[in-house]
Amino acid sequence: MRNIRLIARLDVKAPNLVKGIQMEGLRKFGDPYKFAKRYYEEGIDEILYVDIVASLYERNSLLDLIEQTTQDIFVPITVGGGLRSIDDVAAALRAGADKVAINTAAIKNPPLISEVSQRFGSQCMVLSIQAKRKEIGGWEAYYDCGREHSGLDVVEWAVRGEELGAGEILLTSVDREGTAKGMDLKLIKAVSDAVSIPVIACGGMGQLEHFSEAVNEGGVDAIAMAHVLHYGHLSVDEIRGYAVQQQIPVRLRGAKA
Repeated sequence: MRNIRLIARLDVKAPNLVKGIQMEGLRKFGDPYKFAKRYYEEGIDEILYVDIVASLYERNSLLDLIEQTTQDIFVPITVGGGLRSIDDVAAALRAGADKVAINTAAIKNPPLISEVSQRFGSQCMVLSIQAKRKEIGGWEAYYDCGREHSGLDVVEWAVRGEELGAGEILLTSVDREGTAKGMDLKLIKAVSDAVSIPVIACGGMGQLEHFSEAVNEGGVDAIAMAHVLHYGHLSVDEIRGYAVQQQIPVRLRGAKA
């Protein structure tokens, strides 16, 4: 098994780091750079910045933040929100991002996945999927911060995304997001079993046991955390130490990301 990556997810509504529950009722936390720097100093493996209103306003406002972050934070950075074209992706990469996470534009224009993958490499193209459970079973992919129906089945869309060239899946359970009540294990296992590319699980982590469940039962390759870190319920060191105790492979503190 490859090392399980610990990723800090920072949702940004310029100029603030924000956090909500099920993507609603946002609370402001302050300067996102300061939080990213703290998590880096604690040993986080990657940083994920998401401009949560970018799709609404059809632009991403994180370029200055990315440039600031890359001056003294030396782990991979993924940026998402409002990326609609090859030019948008190129601008994010020039600013210092290593990867881009695309949801809305990928749903509306699936060939964009292939274009990004072919131009910049599949490792750069992260397909972001916002999943909500359907009453009849299964999950539907949403976009625009979990507000808009796509009509796409999440598992089928993940498979198609891989076929189109996505190098990773960022899978967010909207139902569990911000609740700290545990991840949707059936969801992440269904997607992990259906694709061969890495799956990043996001939404619901609130305690250490949720981490091991997502890895051992869900089969994920990485976990993106927000609520549990921003509120100080757990530190990166505590999560990493727990993983080692549970014999879950993670990067050791001080090792290269």
